Amino acid sequence: MRRLRRIALVLSLPLGLGLAGCGLTRPPASVQAPFPAQWHVPLPHGGSLTALADWWRQLDDPLLVELIAAAETASPNLASAAARVAEARSTRVQAGAALLPNLDGTVSASRGVSGSSFGSGGSSSSSSASTAIAPVTTLQAGLQSKWEIDLFGRLRADRDAAQQRLDSATAKWHDARVAVAAETANAYFAERACQLQLTVSGSDAKSRSETARLTDLSARAGFTAPADAALARASASDASGRLTQQRALCAVQRKALVALSGLDEPTLAQKLAASPTQRALPVVGAIASVPAQALSQRPDVYAAELGVASASAEVGSAEAERYPKLTLSGSIGRMQIRTSGFRESLDTWTVGPLSLTVPLLDGGARAANAEAAKARYTEAVSLYRANVRQAVREVEEALVNLDATTARSTDADSAVKNYQASFDATQARFSSGLASLFELEDSRRTLFAAQTARVSLQRESTEAWVSLYRSMGGGWSRPAEASSPMTSTPAAKVATSP
Repeated sequence: MRRLRRIALVLSLPLGLGLAGCGLTRPPASVQAPFPAQWHVPLPHGGSLTALADWWRQLDDPLLVELIAAAETASPNLASAAARVAEARSTRVQAGAALLPNLDGTVSASRGVSGSSFGSGGSSSSSSASTAIAPVTTLQAGLQSKWEIDLFGRLRADRDAAQQRLDSATAKWHDARVAVAAETANAYFAERACQLQLTVSGSDAKSRSETARLTDLSARAGFTAPADAALARASASDASGRLTQQRALCAVQRKALVALSGLDEPTLAQKLAASPTQRALPVVGAIASVPAQALSQRPDVYAAELGVASASAEVGSAEAERYPKLTLSGSIGRMQIRTSGFRESLDTWTVGPLSLTVPLLDGGARAANAEAAKARYTEAVSLYRANVRQAVREVEEALVNLDATTARSTDADSAVKNYQASFDATQARFSSGLASLFELEDSRRTLFAAQTARVSLQRESTEAWVSLYRSMGGGWSRPAEASSPMTSTPAAKVATSP
């Protein structure tokens, strides 16, 4: 086999040198993207750089980490992404193998008979003849090789495109992991917020029910008007209805968490009951002040960038299809014949033919394929730039929402504290007959609205926190050997040299 390769190189060298001036080029494999020079929103912690890999562990909530791990195991999207990585890896192996000579072995055996006739002299009427029949065994074994010499870089372009698709599929797998983690975290925080709101609704319903009971007793004794008693009962019924509705909402929310994590509901309920209902979100300090540096951590941006490189290689492959192909074949074999004690072996080898296939007439199919590849390249560039713009938007929106919810949290806590104090004072006055039921209900309604608003704000804050996690790539970082157009100028046309 080594001898075949040496002969092939010797035979193809003159032709290869003659066609060297015909080397093809590809469109730029990397392009500039519309990165702003700086963020136009306030950065948490002054933009200090920290790792995002332990993002969830910052919460000191082992249950959330456990649920995310369970969701990754159960996620069909993650399984599909892993399957696409395996498929892309196989395609890469095939594309790389096409650059090398292939070698096939053949073994065959056959058995038959052969005969010869001989006779004695004399007249035709008295002549006699006899036939000798002997079995013949034929054994053959050989190696056959074929090699397409990559004159114009088509096979190398296919290999490069397959490698870029493999890297892109790997990045998309990481993006799927980030998406699963973010979705699970949002469902978890929604479950916690629902339980907090259930507590608020339960406390409100209990308070209104007690007020209705006392007012009804007072009305029966003749100290309170029947209209006030009716109002108190209506208020209690309204609160009871809201409590029932909130229980249903929490039950539905838990179903979503069960579906995401793959855990059975009783087990999940036990784990949630054993974990604290509310934990403070840690301060975020993981945002680079330079958008290009920050967004280089996003696997979807990296995958879109690789899509441009892959499309560039596909253009090179389609263009090379329009040029001649040079193929070299060769074989080595041995044949042995056995018959009646006779044995003979023959060794054979061939180098060639060295064939050159020149496309002459295809109705414009190859040219159309090249134009289609160029159109896909243009689309890939557009998608990459749009992906970058969307990434910038998502990060800035998350930062705005996180900053706003953080600034509002102090006011929300203060509102609940003071409305609670006002309600307690109004209730004390109502108990002593110095305040009307209308004043009490109005104070209670205001307190309930403030408590509900605080729970909603906490939910918004966790959503913004998770959104920032996802928009920043979830702790993923691009391979060290990968160069990014985010920090470099566009590459020149890439020649198809090895």
